[in-house]
Amino acid sequence: MDIVQPLFNIVIFPGFAFLVAFGLFASWVDRKLVAKFQNRVGPPIFQPLADLIKLLAKEDIIPEKASRAMFTAVPLVGLAGVVCSVTYLPLWSTQALSDFPGDLIVVLYLLSLPTFALFLGGWYSTNPFATVGATRTLTLLFGYEVPFLLAALGPAIAVGSWDISGIALYQSANGWLITWVPVSFLVALVALVGKLERIPFDIPEAKTEIVAGPIVEYSGRRLAMFKLTFLTEMVVASALICVLFLGGHHFWWIPYATMSPWLAWPVGFLVLSAKILLIVFFLSLTKAALCRLRVEQMVQWCLSYLGIPALLQIAAVIIFRQVGA
Repeated sequence: MDIVQPLFNIVIFPGFAFLVAFGLFASWVDRKLVAKFQNRVGPPIFQPLADLIKLLAKEDIIPEKASRAMFTAVPLVGLAGVVCSVTYLPLWSTQALSDFPGDLIVVLYLLSLPTFALFLGGWYSTNPFATVGATRTLTLLFGYEVPFLLAALGPAIAVGSWDISGIALYQSANGWLITWVPVSFLVALVALVGKLERIPFDIPEAKTEIVAGPIVEYSGRRLAMFKLTFLTEMVVASALICVLFLGGHHFWWIPYATMSPWLAWPVGFLVLSAKILLIVFFLSLTKAALCRLRVEQMVQWCLSYLGIPALLQIAAVIIFRQVGA
């Protein structure tokens, strides 16, 4: 019986099944918002699910010259990393299902696995378009991953804890950290656009240049796995930003302390879900408003205009902590 609860958490909630359902809903919200921004109607709410079912039903082809083991394994590795990372996020209270000192670093590492999976999948496809896309993926990793890491360090240093649940607990008593480290919050938002490879940072796919980049040879179930990986990563990374900067489940006018757990948990989860959709709104707005950058433009822009402000924010937090001490 000891294994039933962990299996439920990984497979059903808040693991795979929940992330897929929330990811499909967030994808519909994203597509609907972009359509509204562009004066279009947009898809019906069931369209992302229909697209997923269609992919799962299609023929699954492996190129003759591709490495069969790597080609098959990397989509599963990327998705597994995202599903595992959600267990370290406090989704409805200040306590995650699994937490330990330093789990913030582990979550950041797990959320980088989809990028490495995309690179390896493209590289071992042996398709020239996939190889170019894979090279771009690895190059851009150094552009957005550094600012995203530095942005996540801002709240950790401000609170003096590398525990995500500890950061959430601190904000429930002292207010949201976006008021302390606003620059880190903005850097994390912009770096998330690059992490998800969305416009204007969708350079690895670049359909008008290299067809679909690293995933050009993928079809059927394996392509569906890659699609699910990035849908779920959007949800988990947005939830991480909400927990680090926006208090997670916390909201000022909701008296969680006087509620019964059976009421407080659903309310807290709904509050966090609303904040996640707020991040999705920002992602949709950037997608509708901006155009694609070149590879060197993206790397230079991220390191200069995101990395340096993130470092300055960390320096300011350290100075204020020393002065306060």
